[in-house]
Amino acid sequence: MTADDSFGRIDDDDYPAYTMGRAAELLGTTQAFLRAIGEARLITPLRSAGGHRRYSRYQLRIAARARELVDGGTPIEAACRIVVLEDQLEEARRINDEYRRTVVSAGSATAA
Repeated sequence: MTADDSFGRIDDDDYPAYTMGRAAELLGTTQAFLRAIGEARLITPLRSAGGHRRYSRYQLRIAARARELVDGGTPIEAACRIVVLEDQLEEARRINDEYRRTVVSAGSATAA
C-alpha cells in the first residue's frame, strides 16, 4: 500500500482503522463491552493479519448508540436488538424516499 492508497481511506466509514483499545477509548467504554456487542452480533469487527479486532467508524457509531441505551438501563441484548431495528427502519425510510422520488420523476415525465 502506498501513501496515496491510505489517504483514500481517510473518509471511508467502513475501513477498519481502529484497534479494540482505541475504539474503547474513543467510546469511553471497556473492551469487554465491545466483545459483548460482538458476541450479540451487533457488529463484527474485521481482523488484522495478527488476528486483532479492528473497527470502522460506522461500527463505532453503532457501538456508541448501543452504549447510550445500555447506559440508560437497557440490557445489552435488548440494546443490540433496538439498534438493529433502528438501522432497518432508517434503511426502509431511505428506500421509501428513493421510491417516492422515482415516482415523482416518472409522473413529471409522463405529464410532459
